[in-house]
Amino acid sequence: MRRDPFLPTQATVALVLMLAASSGTAQDRRKVVEPTIPPVCVTLQAKLTLHDGKLVADDESKLDTDRLQRALRECAPGKAVELATAESTNAFLTGPLQIPAGVTLLVDGGVTLEASRDPRLYDVQPGSCGLVNDAPPGCKPLLSVSNAPHAAVMGDGVIDGRGQEPLLHQQITWWDLAEKARSGGRQQVPRLIVADQSNDFTLYRITLRNSPNFHVVFSHAHGFTVWNLKIDTPQHARNTDGVDPGSAEDITVAHSFIRTGDDNIAIKGSEGGVGFMTVEDNHFYYGHGMSIGSETYGGVHDILVKHLALDGPDNAIRIKSNPSRGGIVERVTCTDVCIRNSRWPIVMQTNYNNPGPFTNRVPQYRDIHLQNVRIAGGGTVSIEGFDEQHRVSASLDGVLLDVPQQYKLIATHAAITYGPGPVNFILKGDDVFASGKPLKGTLAPCGTMFVPFESVNN
Repeated sequence: MRRDPFLPTQATVALVLMLAASSGTAQDRRKVVEPTIPPVCVTLQAKLTLHDGKLVADDESKLDTDRLQRALRECAPGKAVELATAESTNAFLTGPLQIPAGVTLLVDGGVTLEASRDPRLYDVQPGSCGLVNDAPPGCKPLLSVSNAPHAAVMGDGVIDGRGQEPLLHQQITWWDLAEKARSGGRQQVPRLIVADQSNDFTLYRITLRNSPNFHVVFSHAHGFTVWNLKIDTPQHARNTDGVDPGSAEDITVAHSFIRTGDDNIAIKGSEGGVGFMTVEDNHFYYGHGMSIGSETYGGVHDILVKHLALDGPDNAIRIKSNPSRGGIVERVTCTDVCIRNSRWPIVMQTNYNNPGPFTNRVPQYRDIHLQNVRIAGGGTVSIEGFDEQHRVSASLDGVLLDVPQQYKLIATHAAITYGPGPVNFILKGDDVFASGKPLKGTLAPCGTMFVPFESVNN
């Protein structure tokens, strides 16, 4: 893969992360370096072939699930099950798989691991997957990592959830079910990768496509490394979040490229909260941006977002919650960020998405720092606290709009600190207090931070 000139060397990244950790900066507390691919315990060769990117109808029943699961189960911890091409074959077809502790699923370049379109394979209970209802979640994920520390998914190949293709013997797709659920009910569709209670989980160099729902969920654990991940899913695919950590600590997402139909990253601060997370040297494209929330009732704290390019997202830097699921979000720093062509380049919202009955979970955002943020293409900047007792406390230090007159500025219930870096706009509104002074000045241009997605995709 062509090297992105925006990315520093591996040694530089390791040094930066180590120095920042030693200085007490809010971020992943681990010393994170580029992962390495472990030795292979067994190599499995593909038996199927994609034609114009798809399986032929006769191959839809030729599942590789049993041989894949057997190989994963028999592989020793610290080693990898390798999926490889053969002379004319390049695809595997599978239902849900479980990755054991210490084992890596290694998908070689040129290989696609295709998710089966048969909803019966994903049923938690008979008939529970592939519909819309009000029942609890009814689908297993494609790849499950449960109570399996030190597991990983790696390689230069592709894992395709096939959310856009009709379910077997039906005319409806997984994504159609998501659209149907807009009118009420739960879309019963599988997620692509779910890691739960599995410390030290790693995603490295893999491409994920077309998940029926969230692409990656990591929860109830410590230590999650995402390095050079690519997520490539259409903008219209509803509820296809990229990477969602929840109830977790010590997380790094680095050198990754994400475009999808919902949040590029969504930090879910539900029970247990999320803390000590680094998002560094990444590129986001369409999607709903670098998001925190909407669940924040467990707390979100000590988050560092650094060297991030957001090119064309609906939202860019976003904190969202409401009084039915809010909590404290604090010590969040976004520094050296480039944003262009976003409808909402900065949004901090405490009444997100029809909050429903008021509860005592009122959102409170404090100690939020935006530093060296360059925005182009117009849009709305919105910082809205809940009330006088729950103001947003934020600093703007080097935050510039390309043409300030082209932006809508909204603020209420906020305490804003300006400077010392230049800020070329002022937020005014009900119960808005300011300290410091916006100053004229310039910031370094974004330059090579914007890289076409197609130039980095497998």
